[in-house]
Amino acid sequence: MKRLFVSILLVAIAFPVWAQSAIESVLKEIESNNTALHALREQTEARKLNNLTGIYLQDPEVEFNYLWGSPSRIGNRNDIRVTQTFDFPTVYGYRSKIAKLENSNAGLIYQSERINLLVLAKQTCIELVYYNALLKEYSGRLINARRIADAYKQRFEKGDTGILEFNKAQLNLSVLSSDIQRIETERSSLLSELKALNGGKEIDFTESEMFGEPLPADFDDWYASVEMSSPLLQHLMGQMEVGQYQVKLNSALGLPRFSAGYMSERVGSEKFQGITMGVSVPLWENKNRVKQAEMQVRATGAVLEDTKIRIYGKLQSMYEQSRSLQLNVDGYLDALSTYSNEDLLRKALHGGEISLLTYLLELEYYYSTMDKLLEAKRDLGLSLAELRAIEL
Repeated sequence: MKRLFVSILLVAIAFPVWAQSAIESVLKEIESNNTALHALREQTEARKLNNLTGIYLQDPEVEFNYLWGSPSRIGNRNDIRVTQTFDFPTVYGYRSKIAKLENSNAGLIYQSERINLLVLAKQTCIELVYYNALLKEYSGRLINARRIADAYKQRFEKGDTGILEFNKAQLNLSVLSSDIQRIETERSSLLSELKALNGGKEIDFTESEMFGEPLPADFDDWYASVEMSSPLLQHLMGQMEVGQYQVKLNSALGLPRFSAGYMSERVGSEKFQGITMGVSVPLWENKNRVKQAEMQVRATGAVLEDTKIRIYGKLQSMYEQSRSLQLNVDGYLDALSTYSNEDLLRKALHGGEISLLTYLLELEYYYSTMDKLLEAKRDLGLSLAELRAIEL
């Protein structure tokens, strides 16, 4: 037993490749099949097309006039006018740049939602691993309880033991059977959640190894390497850049707008034709737009700094929580490897050295510690999944 738990402790330092691959495989399948992500991808593409709308020249305007002359001898008049209005040339460059930045930001919104979904799926997998491990553990306990119950039934029928001992053995078997039923119900519920996340397609997930990913050795070094990977932070920085170009665009919109075109006028046998040009001076239309855009940039910058502080604080808290859970896991592993009496208790019971009640009470200490170990491993896995969500 001691060698077994020492081996488990050594393996627990790193997440097994095959166990990690099992979860990664599920996440890839869910990312491909999830209907919410599919809808979001479609919405993102629609948003990108919308960003590219309205950034080009205005549509040309064609005007035709037919005027009846009075008195009739002066003849009728026909006018044809074709004009094109355009802003100052720099306006189109700024609009194009803003559209590209907005498209990049639309992709970041999708990435953020993708991470949220995959974290949920990963934590569901971790919960499933926990219940699979619990089912495996309790199945072993049930086998042991059934052997004891059968042995005490035979002894009771032969008159070698009393009704109290017989009832204890049967009650212990009944409790474990109920526990396994509860575990299977929880496991079935989690598989249904995975199915829903996978677009209604079944996922068979039987992984039962309760090992977590390694905790980063130093929080600040790890955070510095992943900070800019956050879609939320990247989106805010992208919005700041959009705001800066919006300031330039609004300044450019304060410059004159031009129009040019062709005009033809025919009255009776007389005809006039030539070019037409115009200029529009924006005196009031764009008032305060530049100031508003500058204030928006400052506001986004303030939100960015606040978000950085909040993300750092949240991840640091989760890091400390994960480290505490890792110590708990190590403590339970060490206790089980050093103080486990399961084999000794079984031999003492069969040898008649202790009563069934003493055996069950003493065994409960071991079972309780094992349950706490599995819970601690699950909580560690859930905490690390949230901590390292940014890496998905």
